[in-house]
Amino acid sequence: MPEAELQLNEDQLLQYRKDNGFWRRFKRNKVAIFALALLVTILVAVIFAGYLTPYDNYQLDLNATFLFPGEQGHILGTDDVGRDLLTRILHGGRVSLTVALSSLLLGMSLGTLLGTAAGYMGKVSDNLIMRLMDGLAAFPTILLSLLLMTVLGPGIANLVIAMAVGNIPKFARLSRSLVCTEAQQDYILAERSLGASRGRIMFQHIWPNIFPTILAYGALHIGSAIIAEASLSFLGLGVAIPTASWGNILKSGKTVIETYPHISVFSGLAIVITAISFNLIGNGIRDALDKKLQ
Repeated sequence: MPEAELQLNEDQLLQYRKDNGFWRRFKRNKVAIFALALLVTILVAVIFAGYLTPYDNYQLDLNATFLFPGEQGHILGTDDVGRDLLTRILHGGRVSLTVALSSLLLGMSLGTLLGTAAGYMGKVSDNLIMRLMDGLAAFPTILLSLLLMTVLGPGIANLVIAMAVGNIPKFARLSRSLVCTEAQQDYILAERSLGASRGRIMFQHIWPNIFPTILAYGALHIGSAIIAEASLSFLGLGVAIPTASWGNILKSGKTVIETYPHISVFSGLAIVITAISFNLIGNGIRDALDKKLQ
């Protein structure tokens, strides 16, 4: 092949890789970009909540209970004990998102490690770990979390642990499947024939190739984690009052939803919008990483 033609092919390949990088493919999904912008706005708002409203998160004002949006300078109104609802929702979002993300990361980490061990360490480890995962997966995630919370008791740390345990089987099954598929690739077989250790193959070859898929799968489940935290807090087994979370704010407005619906409506909207944003971003990440679509 002439040198000029070879150089042209290399330049075309470099241009193709540049035009088809992850971020460029992700930007083509306008819905995902909109969801990302919306999510960044929400994250900035909850992180800097103390600077965005003049009210204290725990300040009671029994002379200003159940104010509707806009009354007496309260943008979203007040709750049953006169606390500013916007302040509560912003601070509650910080707690809810921290619990959801922490539990998902913990469940993803443990599930990936167990799934990797099951798929790569041999038949005995595979049978032992996957039967344990089958036992956990036999319970719906929310039910398993409920059972664990009744045993562990209320508290943010216990809530993170309970939700993480519910997420472990999902990631264990996914990572085991990915590891088993990747371990049969020709380059892995070649590494084995050259005497590469299991650790080298796992850390340098298998994990870098399966991590993007696991990351995309995790992004798709952040919305579910937010809803799970809100559900447990709504049932009184999650974040305890007076600490604000979207779930217990929703619960506080349940008894007066017919006369003062704004308490439940605004906290419910915060849950729905954030969960949908994470799902749309997860879809965008999945599509950007999908080799078939590239």
